[in-house]
Amino acid sequence: MNELETLNHAWFLSVNALPGTPHWLLVIAVLLAKDAVYLLPLLFVGLWLWTGHVCRRTLLEACLVVVIGLIISQIIGVAWPQPRPFALGLGHQWIPHVANASFPSNHMTVFTAAGLTLLFGRASAWGLLTLLVAIGVAWARVFLGVHFPLDMFGAIGVAILAWVAVTPVWSRAGDAVTDVLEWLYRRAFAWPIRHALARR
Repeated sequence: MNELETLNHAWFLSVNALPGTPHWLLVIAVLLAKDAVYLLPLLFVGLWLWTGHVCRRTLLEACLVVVIGLIISQIIGVAWPQPRPFALGLGHQWIPHVANASFPSNHMTVFTAAGLTLLFGRASAWGLLTLLVAIGVAWARVFLGVHFPLDMFGAIGVAILAWVAVTPVWSRAGDAVTDVLEWLYRRAFAWPIRHALARR
């Protein structure tokens, strides 16, 4: 075991919940670890329905960055599979999880990719909020024993790589793609738009 791996394991054990952890803290951690990710689609749908072209363009970019980030994450997981803590008999596992590749964290990749894109786009307040939630998600998944801390830093690196790869392409194609999707949206949602239930 090299020094980095030793540090990773020690860091994990210092964060991982122990028997006797208060139930309310475990409940909060489970909500962050398992359910917080479902808030992102709700946020994206809400922003699309109630903002204009510029924010929608950023939302579409964020979706693309998330997809590219997840593709990179899956490639790393297949090419360099790292076991999860419970697969090594390390610490305490508080939520069920398949023993697939641990590095990098898909949850953290999604949150960081979305948050970075929103932050540096035209939805910076929502991006900052998303990144703050990402910190909570990262803590929770280590706390509950399904990830190592370095899985989270790896996910941040993957998200940054995806954002850097997508940004120059989107700067050229983003407006045209957004125009087409807005055209389709306005026809599909003509009734809600007419009745002020959604923004044109």
